[in-house]
Amino acid sequence: MNRIEEIEKKHLEQISAGKKITEFFPGDTIKVNVRIVEGKRQRVQAFEGVCIAKKNGGINSSFTVRKVSFGEGVERVFQLYSPNLDSVELIRSGKVRRAKLYYLRDRSGKSARINEKIKKKLGIEVVQEATKEQVASENSAKEEIEKQPTPTETKSENPKDTNQEKK
Repeated sequence: MNRIEEIEKKHLEQISAGKKITEFFPGDTIKVNVRIVEGKRQRVQAFEGVCIAKKNGGINSSFTVRKVSFGEGVERVFQLYSPNLDSVELIRSGKVRRAKLYYLRDRSGKSARINEKIKKKLGIEVVQEATKEQVASENSAKEEIEKQPTPTETKSENPKDTNQEKK
């Protein structure tokens, strides 16, 4: 590792310590909160769209987000470790087979949709070992329920008998 990479690595650790950036990939729908300074005022503006490209280059990492606003496609490139970037939130994961989704620029409507990635659950269930205290408390709760008196039934159980009593 050369000296420039060492310096960049130190800066990355400092920058990423105070940021809330979730892991995302191209095809994911993300919401990027950006700090905007207007005169003396500072506010946070959200930009939500599909990540169409991601460039991992250490401190120079960037990603492109595309959204369609009022029928017009808008793309914005963000620096991942910029001080103006407040947070990145993952809205939904997309299932794509490309790293760069530039073909979405030519598409509109239903053809520009991206399927959602479904996370598979593992078939292994985690079984917790029950402590003696947990087992004892469950047994005592069952005993208390069994001790409670049940209301006695006043009606006859045979429906034929009830009809004869009414006459």
